Amino acid sequence: MSDVSYSTTAVRWGLLLVALAVRPTLAHDTWVQAAPRQVRVGDVVHVDLFLGNHGNDHRDFKVAGKLGSLDGVTLDVLGPDGRRTDLVPDLVDLGYAPKEGFWSARFIPGAAGLHGIAHTRTGIHLGKRGIKSGKTYVVAAESLDEPPSATAAHTEPLGHPLELVLESHPLLRAGPGREVAVRLVFRGAPLADHRVSFIPRGTTLAAGFDPEFERHTDAVGRCTFTPREGNLLLVVAHVDAPEESGPDFKRTVYSATLVLDIPERCPCCDEP
Repeated sequence: MSDVSYSTTAVRWGLLLVALAVRPTLAHDTWVQAAPRQVRVGDVVHVDLFLGNHGNDHRDFKVAGKLGSLDGVTLDVLGPDGRRTDLVPDLVDLGYAPKEGFWSARFIPGAAGLHGIAHTRTGIHLGKRGIKSGKTYVVAAESLDEPPSATAAHTEPLGHPLELVLESHPLLRAGPGREVAVRLVFRGAPLADHRVSFIPRGTTLAAGFDPEFERHTDAVGRCTFTPREGNLLLVVAHVDAPEESGPDFKRTVYSATLVLDIPERCPCCDEP
């Protein structure tokens, strides 16, 4: 290789390294899934805690590995009667290797109604503080043929720093062609004109902004998405706050996730 060619290559690599150094890096996402989505009172629900990919700016629903530690983690079931059940002591590691698999716990609902599952985590990694929240929902009923009446409990924020608040019901009147509505709240206030991604499992979003699967919130932090099929749907939003720094971190990255198990048919009516 000539001196000129070597010099040109070195300059290109140098520019690339500078670009990577100044580019804001996003933290991994965490989310929770629960199955089955609808159970009888007294049946077992499996609640799984996942760590998601960040190498492509959160464009997919792929698992990147599991949390290496449960330090700073909360995972609670919020019952229809207001009772809170802490699942962290029951989490078991389902991976063979330290960075493989995921964490999982069993939960048995003791009352009919909507059970919200909420997760948070705060941690510092590579000079960056990550503040995360995640939600999902399970409906318990005395009979699977008779879902309980809908309530509005899921429309109330839980107080997470960055939070996706579900306005449509997670199960009743849900399905392909039925609108999913969420409200994005940051530090207790609606976050307007901000991107929210709706990622069906198995789908990779286009680079940049994908108009098929992404929305910008309106003046009250609200946006909607209409799924085309029954599937798991990961709803995710991020806020990068470089102004929030401390002795051990140079910036703060917030993430909020919501996993919905969209049924192929509405469970409360005969309509497809």
